[in-house]
Amino acid sequence: MNHSPFHPDNESAYQQWRRQKLAQVPASVEQLIVEVKDLKQPAAAEISAIAERCGRSNMAVYATHGDVDKQALMTFAACFGLKRLDRNEGADDVGITALTVSDDAGWRKTYIPYTNRAISWHTDGYYNTLEQQIRGLVLHCERAAEEGGENALMDHELAWLHLRDINPDYIRALMQPDVMMIPANEVDDKIVRPDRTGPVFSIDQHGYLHMRYTARQRNILWKDDVLTQEAVAALQELLNSESAWIYRATLQPGQGLICNNVLHDRTGFSDSEQHRRLLYRLRFYDRMKSVA
Repeated sequence: MNHSPFHPDNESAYQQWRRQKLAQVPASVEQLIVEVKDLKQPAAAEISAIAERCGRSNMAVYATHGDVDKQALMTFAACFGLKRLDRNEGADDVGITALTVSDDAGWRKTYIPYTNRAISWHTDGYYNTLEQQIRGLVLHCERAAEEGGENALMDHELAWLHLRDINPDYIRALMQPDVMMIPANEVDDKIVRPDRTGPVFSIDQHGYLHMRYTARQRNILWKDDVLTQEAVAALQELLNSESAWIYRATLQPGQGLICNNVLHDRTGFSDSEQHRRLLYRLRFYDRMKSVA
């Protein structure tokens, strides 16, 4: 993929891409929002508007009204080439996960997405195999919390740009195939998931950038060399900053995020009897396709 602007040795392609990228960065999260009348039958103009925003920032926020069922979410996602759902452990039969505070005493109680606690910066599925990376993501809000539950969002291409501008060797370090390892997940002395090792940044077969990352401090092992440690620290410093490239939004009922698995986090939240947070999550092995 030497022709890709994301190849660390392709200086001319990078500089051209960089100029174009920075010229089209949305100034605020409001510029990402697109009204969609019916998710089951989005209009051509609505599809085009979402594709345009994703072309600029790898993400869009849609807002619709009325009831939305799971089939509508799948139909909507398919308009953008998102079809191959990741059927992870928490998903239903078709691959959609209901993210809400779990009341049972089962395995969900041990996983942060099913609690009201904050979730640090990450891309989804960073613990998946390299053959089953999550490239597309839809988060749909069915019910908002009484308070909290805000998401911070950042285009992973801008994080890459920031690090490359500081030191191109940071990119080389984070593209190493053994730079980030998620240790095996063991439950009751049984291995539910083996060790997962891979790069943070990689280039897909079409030359697009993909990111695999988590800011968690526990249950993650970084390659023990100076350059990697510096690169990880620089990335964490960016994500903890007040950068204008970081958008913040609390999804309301009928709103959703559709994206190429950008960096995101979640603040903690409080539920009430009247407002019990419920988001539907759809993870895809597909990247959003360009729409003419």
